[in-house]
Amino acid sequence: MQIVPGPRQVVREALMLTELPRGLVALGRIWGLPGVRVTHRRLDGNAADDAPPPLLDAGGRDQPVDAGYGPMLHRVFRARVTSPRLTPHALIAVLAADMNQAMVPGVARFDRMGSDGHALAVGDEFVVRMPGPWDGPVRVVDRSDGPERSSFRLATLTGHLEAGQIEFAATTVPDGLEFTISTWARAGDLLADVVYNRIGVAREIQFQLWVHCCVRAASLAGGLSPDGVDVTTRSLTWTDEVATQGGGNPSQDSAASA
Repeated sequence: MQIVPGPRQVVREALMLTELPRGLVALGRIWGLPGVRVTHRRLDGNAADDAPPPLLDAGGRDQPVDAGYGPMLHRVFRARVTSPRLTPHALIAVLAADMNQAMVPGVARFDRMGSDGHALAVGDEFVVRMPGPWDGPVRVVDRSDGPERSSFRLATLTGHLEAGQIEFAATTVPDGLEFTISTWARAGDLLADVVYNRIGVAREIQFQLWVHCCVRAASLAGGLSPDGVDVTTRSLTWTDEVATQGGGNPSQDSAASA
């Protein structure tokens, strides 16, 4: 099946190419930050362990992984925080109130849409601003608080560079807490697949962004992060089996991948 892009898509893809230098500037800004100890493991993924959480209330504006292109990357960024001042509940509450406290200025900014000052809740929407025409609309699909673990999860909407989900979580561990960022993502369209998976600029920006988000979250928690940031990247080819494991729509993926 051949998909013919509409006029808006053509304009967006042209801008994506012409604005690549701004993405490179952003990447240079991140590389200019103080060094962070990063341990990165790359592994083969599988449907049982790496399928994204199902979108239980998926709507017409959602852009789930099965609507994307290319391989799916399941990434987990971890930072162990010893002797923190904040509990996991308190740290996630701080980030839910203002994600920009953990963002690298000039590289990414979370703009909340239509906020009336209420606490973060399922259904709230943000636009993640990044250099170039890569602004990404997302919505909150899960918000949970427990005695040992607190989190919130976002899902991409139509027009995002990626198709997938991201979760920010903090969990109690014996010597403090563990802050994690988990992503399940594919490229949002064919050109994004080139920029993200082949040229690699957008992917590298996001990798560095979430590494430094972990560092900033550890600082907000008021503790030490002696191990730096541990990253696991598990890559798998998107198939009907993966879509079924994650509650996706195999027929939609067949159209997107044709």
